[in-house]
Amino acid sequence: MADYIKGRGAQVNTNNKFLKKEFTQQHIDAIDEEYVPDEKTQYFYESPKKIINKVQSADVYGEYSMNAYQGCEHGCIYCYARNAHEYWGFSAGLDFEQKIIVKKNAPELLDNELSKKNWKSAPIMLSGNTDCYQPVERKMEITRRMLQVLLKHKHPVGMITKNSLILRDIDLLQELAKNKLVHVMVSITTLKEDLRLVMEPRTATAKQRLKIIEELNKNSIPCGVMNAPIIPGLNSDEIPAVIKAAADVGAARAGYTLVRLNGAVSQIFTDWVTKNFPDASQKILNQIKECHAGSLSDSRPGTRMSGDGKVAEMINRLFKLSVKKYISLNTNWYEYDTQLYYTNKEKQLRLF
Repeated sequence: MADYIKGRGAQVNTNNKFLKKEFTQQHIDAIDEEYVPDEKTQYFYESPKKIINKVQSADVYGEYSMNAYQGCEHGCIYCYARNAHEYWGFSAGLDFEQKIIVKKNAPELLDNELSKKNWKSAPIMLSGNTDCYQPVERKMEITRRMLQVLLKHKHPVGMITKNSLILRDIDLLQELAKNKLVHVMVSITTLKEDLRLVMEPRTATAKQRLKIIEELNKNSIPCGVMNAPIIPGLNSDEIPAVIKAAADVGAARAGYTLVRLNGAVSQIFTDWVTKNFPDASQKILNQIKECHAGSLSDSRPGTRMSGDGKVAEMINRLFKLSVKKYISLNTNWYEYDTQLYYTNKEKQLRLF
């Protein structure tokens, strides 16, 4: 396709429901010059007042999350976080991948919040909305500085990523792991490189992600694999292969979620799957709908992450059988040490 934007997941900029006006090009022959959107990544600097967010969901493990960035250059077409970009005045489509919001003061905010007398230790997910190791982190090092703050306070943290840049911080992760303060989940959606290139265009290859698990395992850093999201008719057949490949390099745990296309993501994904898989698109979309009570979108607590119906049940059984066969330790979920934070806090207070 001549108009297909290579290196990006989304191929359109959907309307922002919060904006009354939008810029579109309706009739090319009626204007002197054709409008061509800027395809380069732009960075916007934000100075928030807080960085730790309370998680208000029974479907998500953990009480808190924090995000050093908003928007993600990885460009994963299915990403639920796309919808959050509309709150910043951007589109959930191409804008999500091209306009990245950077929170430069995140480490200082984290230090301040963990220093408060009334803060109660509980694992914080880094990140919950976008990948904390997306490309801009190589230059900004915000995630690394946040890990330094967590190590200073002896505070537990959970991490999920699909970028091999995490290996840069293996020294900090080792120190955190010695005190049972960190657990990493590596997201692997597909082992097929041709699918990854269009579905997650700016992420690390599956080979590199398996290398992450292997290196973390070698350095005694607890890690597992997140086979997510499962998209029926597209990558659901790969579940056993993904679990086996991750187990072979040391993954001790595994999890999965079923794709759900809430808000603008349904339009973005439909456009993408129609362009990339024209012959199979309707089958894929119909199977997703079958998992979510006839809709691409699903906000039902308790079932939105795993779906229901025959297709969802088949996926659930295949995942459980794969884990049982390849990952024997999956039932022993990781437990953090939350008490070191209090002991360390007392020591710090004595300095004053």
